[in-house]
Amino acid sequence: MNKLYHFILSICIITFSAAGAFAQQNRGTVKGKVLTSDNKPADYVTVGLKGTKHGTMTNENGDYTFRAPAGNYTLVISSVGVQPTETTVTVVANQTVTVGTLNINTSMSQLSEVNVTGNKARFTRKSSVDAAKIPLTALENSQTYSTITTELIKEQQVFSIDDALRNASGIQKLWDATGRGGDGGSYFTLRGFVVQSSLRNGVAGLVTNTVDAANTEKVEVIKGPSGTLYGSTLPSFGGLVNRVTKKPFETFGGEITQSVGGFDFNKLGLVRTSIDINTPVTESKDVLFRLNAAFNKRNSFQNYGKNNTFTLAPSLSIKANDKLSFLVESEIFFGRSSSMRPFFFFLNTPNQLGVSKVSDLNIDYNQAYVNDDISQRSRSINNFVQANFKISDKITSQTIFTSANSFSNGASPYFYLVTDETAIDGTTLPNPPGNNNFISVRDQSTSNSNFTAIQVQQNFNGDFNIGQFRNRFVVGLDYQHVNSNQRYYGSDYGYAPINSSTFNYGSFNREAQLKQIPSVFTDANTFPYIYKTSTYSAYVSDVFNITEQLLASAGVRIDRFENGGSYSLANTQTAAPFKQTVFSPKFGLVYQAIKEQLSIFANYQNGFINPQPFQDITGTLVNPKPQNANQIEGGVKVALFNGKLNGSVSYYNIKLTNMLRSLPPTSTVPNPSVQDGTQKSEGFEAEFVASPVTGLSVVAGFAYNNSKITKAAADVGFRPNTAGSPYLGNFYVSYRLPQTAVKGLGIGFGGNYASENKIINSEFSGTFSLPSYTVLNANIFYDRAKYRLGLTANNIGNKRYYTGYTTINPQDLRQLVLSASYKF
Repeated sequence: MNKLYHFILSICIITFSAAGAFAQQNRGTVKGKVLTSDNKPADYVTVGLKGTKHGTMTNENGDYTFRAPAGNYTLVISSVGVQPTETTVTVVANQTVTVGTLNINTSMSQLSEVNVTGNKARFTRKSSVDAAKIPLTALENSQTYSTITTELIKEQQVFSIDDALRNASGIQKLWDATGRGGDGGSYFTLRGFVVQSSLRNGVAGLVTNTVDAANTEKVEVIKGPSGTLYGSTLPSFGGLVNRVTKKPFETFGGEITQSVGGFDFNKLGLVRTSIDINTPVTESKDVLFRLNAAFNKRNSFQNYGKNNTFTLAPSLSIKANDKLSFLVESEIFFGRSSSMRPFFFFLNTPNQLGVSKVSDLNIDYNQAYVNDDISQRSRSINNFVQANFKISDKITSQTIFTSANSFSNGASPYFYLVTDETAIDGTTLPNPPGNNNFISVRDQSTSNSNFTAIQVQQNFNGDFNIGQFRNRFVVGLDYQHVNSNQRYYGSDYGYAPINSSTFNYGSFNREAQLKQIPSVFTDANTFPYIYKTSTYSAYVSDVFNITEQLLASAGVRIDRFENGGSYSLANTQTAAPFKQTVFSPKFGLVYQAIKEQLSIFANYQNGFINPQPFQDITGTLVNPKPQNANQIEGGVKVALFNGKLNGSVSYYNIKLTNMLRSLPPTSTVPNPSVQDGTQKSEGFEAEFVASPVTGLSVVAGFAYNNSKITKAAADVGFRPNTAGSPYLGNFYVSYRLPQTAVKGLGIGFGGNYASENKIINSEFSGTFSLPSYTVLNANIFYDRAKYRLGLTANNIGNKRYYTGYTTINPQDLRQLVLSASYKF
């Protein structure tokens, strides 16, 4: 039966492909561009041949391309509520006819208003520049990626990249941002490996706190190892998160939004003000300026906790002449917050505690266990300069300079889960009824810690024909320099019962912390991470049309990694310098069975990471080997029914070698590691964005990941605690009323599912799992050309759930958010 199934499937594919190829023989290509009356790209308007079913929708740049049989036609450009524009066109078999630029009789703001009730694919983008560093449509790219658009972010009233990522398949948050300089933003898992939001416009964009979405045009989750194009310092083996910033445009306009929110109907949880202003600086509109800013004052759902942040993001676009242009951007994030307070297993393992799940611990979900005057200051500054030069009609140059600096100073509390027998300081605490565990209250503060990354990148992009076949390429040089000057210090503040109605948990406050701060910082009372690294890279990637429907891609990167050694506060070398050279290849194949509608793809991707030196079980400092990951992936992508159904289905298999594993602590080495492992991570992902009928939009995804250690001295067959939940699901359904007296009125409903997550899983420690969860969200909005009102309910079921890896991190309870926007 199995052989018969594969035989029938093969016959169907061959027949389907042959029929598609035959139908294409007598067709030609129609291409052009559509602008609004104020000369902005008219995105997602319908372009078609009158009296036929042949046509497409414009992309976000107003461009369109589609195939049609040879003949004379009337080309119609239309959108809901807009008078159609018509012109004649002659389609010639096996040739491309360029219609040129056409205008529709409406402004961009008017188009945005009327299109919200149409079949506009508001929650997807047809193409990406950063995903392959070559402008490609999703169907041309042999790698999978998810896109979260600004339209979706606004509709859901999402204020952070963390919350926006709930709309992408296969990615799960593990840790909230710590706020500590050098730690980066929040931690996620993707395809079995930890990843952070560390890219901005395809290059370094580091942060310390939760990334505000005020300056975000879209978020791209690029799946799989991506070392060939992005090197070793930014992506993970599971992929990368790239946020694309808002850019200046040619007319004056903007938006001011005020939001307030509360937890469980009675506790003020959020006050937020954001602004987006854009204006031409010169009459010729060769210089454009845009400013995005946001201020957040956020309280915790727990009895203590606060997070105040400020974001300022100015950008300037300069057109020097027809060939040369510049883009200058800056992002400044300030934060003063109570940091994440996770529960760790360290002094005692789950086996020693006799627990295997959260319900065994009797944690007080609403208890912060510290006072909210325990806080830290954080700052991230990202500067970005890009110069674009048109060398010829076929070749362009892109030069990028970016600097990213993160800083933090202050407390970072955390807790160890312990038994009453572990009271090292001899403290004896009353044991509450039904509870036999305690927490050890700890703190690992930073003292004026700085982490700086500088990147200089030069890309040459080409797009030309070799004979009748199209060839696109990028050749790049990349230099990245990291300067880490981080200083951590920690203290033990005693023990507390894990659940008590009489214990004063607020006694761990700023006054208690100040007593523990060293008067003079030395190597004996701090944990310095002082080092410098430089990476010199060169890469090339090429996409070649073997036929009009068959595309092959290949690329290779060479990285020269130089670690200058590690140093103490006294400038004593604690780890010797070392150098490594790594090659990273990639290959891809795409066959468009139906041109611009359905493609079958496969890829080989490689990624690598150069870790910092680590201590082995004897305490000896070891220079690591590069960790190397190889992925094989294949699947299907679609853009069917005139852009109303977009999505992908894929299977991947990743093998990691030279895996760095943590070992159980010893009396002399608290955090030993060993580099002896091999990990396998395979899985299935499906993601779809659909607009099946007028006003209705659907985003849905499902992911399954099977990760396990396949070779090591211990834990073979165990799922790594970095892999998160094996099963993940997400969905969001939005409906906007059609053209009526209340046009612009809409509702949305969605949620996320995560299966059981083994945050501790080893032979030595045992297994501890966080329970599965389903979190639901809903919103209602009224969106008009000049204003917008919105009400969102996050976690409407008031679900108590946890995230983490090696830790237990309680998440937000029910929250209501009301927003009002004025557009100008």
